[in-house]
Amino acid sequence: MLKGFFHVPKAVNEPVKSYAPNSPEKKAVLAAYEKMWNETIDVPIYIGNEEIRTGNTRNMTAPHDHQHVVGKYHLVEKVHVEKAIATALEARKKWANMAWEQRAAIFLKAAELIAGPYRAKINAATMIAQSKTIFQAEIDASCELIDFLRYNVEFMTQIYNDQPKSISDVWNRVEYRPLEGFIYAITPFNFTAIAANLPASAALMGNTVVWKPSDSQVFSAKIIIDVFKEAGVPDGVINVVFGDPVMITDTVLASPDFAGVHYTGSTFVFKEIWKKIGNNIHTYKTYPRIVGETGGKDFIIAHPSANIKQVVTGITRGGFEFQGQKCSAASRAYIPQSLWPAVKEQLITDVKSMKMGSPEDFGNFITAVIHEGSFDKLASYIDQAQKDSDAEIIVGGNYDKSKGYFIEPTVIVTTNPKYATMETELFGPIVTIYVYEDAKWHETLQLVDKTSEYALTGAIFSQNRYAIEEATIALQNSAGNFYINDKPTGAVVGMQPFGGARASGTNDKAGSMQNLLRWVSPRTIKETFVTPEDYRYPFLGE
Repeated sequence: MLKGFFHVPKAVNEPVKSYAPNSPEKKAVLAAYEKMWNETIDVPIYIGNEEIRTGNTRNMTAPHDHQHVVGKYHLVEKVHVEKAIATALEARKKWANMAWEQRAAIFLKAAELIAGPYRAKINAATMIAQSKTIFQAEIDASCELIDFLRYNVEFMTQIYNDQPKSISDVWNRVEYRPLEGFIYAITPFNFTAIAANLPASAALMGNTVVWKPSDSQVFSAKIIIDVFKEAGVPDGVINVVFGDPVMITDTVLASPDFAGVHYTGSTFVFKEIWKKIGNNIHTYKTYPRIVGETGGKDFIIAHPSANIKQVVTGITRGGFEFQGQKCSAASRAYIPQSLWPAVKEQLITDVKSMKMGSPEDFGNFITAVIHEGSFDKLASYIDQAQKDSDAEIIVGGNYDKSKGYFIEPTVIVTTNPKYATMETELFGPIVTIYVYEDAKWHETLQLVDKTSEYALTGAIFSQNRYAIEEATIALQNSAGNFYINDKPTGAVVGMQPFGGARASGTNDKAGSMQNLLRWVSPRTIKETFVTPEDYRYPFLGE
């Protein structure tokens, strides 16, 4: 709602710190890591101004050292979820009517807290909880989260400033109201920034939220909660619950006041949520907004004109950074026969040079996958590839979970373009390559388009502008974020709004004005200054 208009600070992207040897930021984050590693924290449920400890707890451990307990968190019962809903609805009465610039100030302050006093702490927590290298933690938990918070405020002002035309005797205006009810935010383990942005973006627009973080991300979610509290998010605006996802979701979706879900996670779960919303549609006071970003089976296709080193770097960075646990990670690649010998040689050399271990050692490029379930799934696909006649592991293929959930970066080459790992989302450090005949470039573009149910990210490498144009057109429905001569990961807020279609989600573009528009319900107001007092129009005559 527009209660006055003020200029807000222009959003700028947060610079990425280097963490070079002996740099102040490296010393700070390692000190924070050591301190948090040696503490054991207790994370309660947050409902309104209460911190609730049920006594039913679950341990938090680091994926790269799964026997080391860094804390515990408390699990909710149904009564707590119902209380969170009631608290959110009560808090909405004041929050929805707060002047927008006051809401903006809170989240701008949160951005500055992360940029300053909380930076080392939130990065270290992300390194511990999600086994991210310092670079991956920095670009996620610091830079992307700061960018989300700053740019969302700028996007909000653009939305509010979008007003209809008026004339001398009629003033037309649009009021951008928060949705009537509460929002349910379900966030994933892989990005601390997404975990914060999903509840924060809805709250910024005047909504109140019940937020369920991933069980595997609670440790770093606690830092987000601390930041929001210090920034001044009022009690009850963002309520945080942990526990059985099915019970929590069923309780939330049974409420008549459920107004929308902001989701990032698996495709299957999102579809199940959508189905439950449909089944409950007659229960709700309004049609709920359904916003979700799910999976990806993201591709790289190289044209015969491509630069070999650029292609290899696109595969290694795009496929193996953060152990391939990005929705945008490159997991299938199409390489022309003419380039394959050189690509293969360089790829094997680069992958063999990668060090793997704890993120505390800044020399490691690869760390652990998130949990045992993920490890076992990935190991099963590697084992199957070693048996199959139409697949060959050319580098990697080893794994070990004795201390941490470590999967070597693995490259599979297949003669079958519909091989299982070309089609199935694995969410790990496994890239599968299909080598195509140079003369079948056009047919291979169609193959790329038709191979996957997903359409999140993709990349083409080429020095031929005609080929680039052809691929851009042929693959227009294959990726919501399309990259030319770059890896298919690393979307930057304010530069590359992120999201895909098909089975990859609703494509509401996190990090853009489009996403924030989903969390408001416009009201058009027409005010006539000189009101007619006779029904008769001139055409009626006397």
